[in-house]
Amino acid sequence: MEISNLTKKRIKDYLESGNRFDNRKLLDYRNIEIETNVSKNAEGSARVRLGNTEVVAGVKMDISEPYTDHEDEGTMVTTVELLPLSSEEFDYGPPRINAIEMARIVDRGIRESGFIDFKKLCIKKGKQVWTIFIDIYSINDDGNLLDAACLATVSALLTAKMPKYDEKKEKVCYNELTSKKIPLTKNVPLTFTFHKIGKSIILDPSKEEEESSEARLSIALSSNKKEVVINAMQKGNEEVFSEAEILKIIELAEKKYKEVKEEIINKIEKNLKENK
Repeated sequence: MEISNLTKKRIKDYLESGNRFDNRKLLDYRNIEIETNVSKNAEGSARVRLGNTEVVAGVKMDISEPYTDHEDEGTMVTTVELLPLSSEEFDYGPPRINAIEMARIVDRGIRESGFIDFKKLCIKKGKQVWTIFIDIYSINDDGNLLDAACLATVSALLTAKMPKYDEKKEKVCYNELTSKKIPLTKNVPLTFTFHKIGKSIILDPSKEEEESSEARLSIALSSNKKEVVINAMQKGNEEVFSEAEILKIIELAEKKYKEVKEEIINKIEKNLKENK
């Protein structure tokens, strides 16, 4: 969607006054909704809504050979499908660069956080390990698909259960889920994408705000027992961030992580209780 220069100027001027058209503050998220176990065919799944932006993520498990440099560790593959039903900007066919970039950012944030204990996914060193397949689908694009994709993926992983594995037949029984969850740590990864519009830095942009963005910076964070840790950063769009702006964004991201992590965990736990 292309918006007019007049609309971009109005958005920029409004943000500089500290306001947004939907009455949020510059760093406020839209309402976050999480629904888990939305697919009966996945080991774990979740639907996340940020305002009108909607994303679904599914987790599937399979057995494969390990990488030669990680013979005692499981693997992970992340893909993103930007469906035409979610935006007139998306077409059918091979993944475009924005889908590939989104998949890589989500994958890297999870992988580098240590959220998944890949060593516990090893069945036979050098021969068989579990592979986690993460599939992400856009349902409606009203801005900030990236952060929504990360939230949906983390929610799906937190609720996923391991399928039964027949060691004699060396076969995965997909129709039989065990009570065992994917081996996860407490290093819950979240991604926060900051956008620069004029002199303003905002979070969770609407579609119009996203189209007005001059620069964006995605920061993937997690927390250990002592501190919040940055696992990855990705710069996008043409304009640059000053050093002072980057330092400010990092500080804001750390504060936002603590706030949003607690909210997300509470929403997932509430959802699981309601669906028992």
